[in-house]
Amino acid sequence: MVKPIIAVSMGDPAGIGPEICAKALTSPQLQMIANCVVIGDRKAMRQGLKVAKIANIEINPVKKISEAKFVPSVLNVLDLKNVEMGRLKIGQVSKAAGKASLEYIEKAAQLAMDGKVDAIATAPINKEAIKKAGSKFKGHTELLAARTKARNYAMMFISDTLWVILATTHMPLKEVSKNLDKKKIVRAIKLAHETLFKLREKKPKIGVAGLNPHAGEAGLFGDEEIKIIGPAVAEAKKLGINVKGPISPDAIFYLDNIGMFDIVVAMYHDQGLIPLKLLSFNKSVNVTVGLPIIRTSVDHGTGFDIAGKGWANPQSLIEAIKVAAHFARIK
Repeated sequence: MVKPIIAVSMGDPAGIGPEICAKALTSPQLQMIANCVVIGDRKAMRQGLKVAKIANIEINPVKKISEAKFVPSVLNVLDLKNVEMGRLKIGQVSKAAGKASLEYIEKAAQLAMDGKVDAIATAPINKEAIKKAGSKFKGHTELLAARTKARNYAMMFISDTLWVILATTHMPLKEVSKNLDKKKIVRAIKLAHETLFKLREKKPKIGVAGLNPHAGEAGLFGDEEIKIIGPAVAEAKKLGINVKGPISPDAIFYLDNIGMFDIVVAMYHDQGLIPLKLLSFNKSVNVTVGLPIIRTSVDHGTGFDIAGKGWANPQSLIEAIKVAAHFARIK
């Protein structure tokens, strides 16, 4: 079996990104299924290996993917040389680290669009840091959608217990209702259907959450279910999609957990991610569906409070790379 090549962006160099990259990419279980190249900084990765207490690993700095050596004792790093580690304060937000992390993402995305790698997996970035660096994007999802010119995309989170796709992405809770519309919900339903059908070759069972308590209780607690969510579900049904909703948010995840659904369409970020992380923290994976490239990511942040201490758990990154490799083989 030919192993797919996965570009792993290093994330914020002041966070746990270098450490979890070091731990994940030297993992024998991962080396058996994918060939990985870190898109980052060689000195930061050397420090990541030191923090992780991993010895006898050679860092191979490459300028292009074809120079990588995919053997167990080598960690390949496409070195952008964009971090002054001596001046960087580990565990703190900085413009320099934010700028560097953006450059890793941009490079990984370009490699995927050029066909030099089969997929990308991203270590965490810090939204405050990238804002300081001048980014107009709120995170990976919006940046990658813009760079790949994708119009119909969504954040999907998968784990061994729960799959969730979001109708809206990163925004204040008070903004969710006025940003919801039928088109966004139909898009999320269609992306869920297309992705799972491609993976499993059968129609998935899709549940759509309401926005309000009791899914609005016939308009007593809000009318988004009547005016927006219900009509979106009806339109998706006309397309032949197996979908039900809107279902009360306090019940739908239980129904999914007992097998009624294969995936839940959540209306906003925390509605979907609270149950997901409760059940599968450090084991779930963020997939940006609808892009022309394959992109997966960890389900956690930069961990500034534990950066540099050797405590960071690489499991979510390992799972993200596994999923990226699986999607690449299907593609």
